[in-house]
Amino acid sequence: MTADYAGLGGWTPEALGLPGEVRPVVSAPDPVLSRPGPEVDPKSDEVVRLAADLVATMRVSPGCVGLAAPQVGVSAQVFAVDVTGHPKAVTVHGIFVLCNARVVEATRWKAGREGCMSVPDLTGDVKRASRLVVEGMLPGTGEPVRLVTDGFEARALQHEIDHCAGLLFLDRVAGAHAVYQRKVYL
Repeated sequence: MTADYAGLGGWTPEALGLPGEVRPVVSAPDPVLSRPGPEVDPKSDEVVRLAADLVATMRVSPGCVGLAAPQVGVSAQVFAVDVTGHPKAVTVHGIFVLCNARVVEATRWKAGREGCMSVPDLTGDVKRASRLVVEGMLPGTGEPVRLVTDGFEARALQHEIDHCAGLLFLDRVAGAHAVYQRKVYL
């Protein structure tokens, strides 16, 4: 396990320079969740504020390992991820926010169960890459980053990148047989 922010140049949420405010999380079928978000200027005050708010909202949400801008009602390509302490996580980059992220390499595809704060009553089996290379930009500085990850963190990144593209995990399940009622609420 690594918590040295490898690939993130030592970035932490404190680099944003503001604490962030907790925002309400929208639920499906809110139209913002099915609309691809535009790319953003990671240096803009608006994006820095959004990044801080995503971190603040994620921190007060039990069990949350990722949160994308559309989930707080903002159509934009910005998301936060933190799989620290999750029992399925092997590679861990700590808490981070990426803007305009894209997958540049995806291998070792495996099915796994996913849930989502915006689809609170369901979970589903989704096939995702378990080894991933993602490129994006850090909010505040706009510095380009390249993350290499695997396992659970790779799954979380793909889930959040999908949100920014207007997709829910339900859009990725193999069919109704792969969707389940949530049994545990965190």
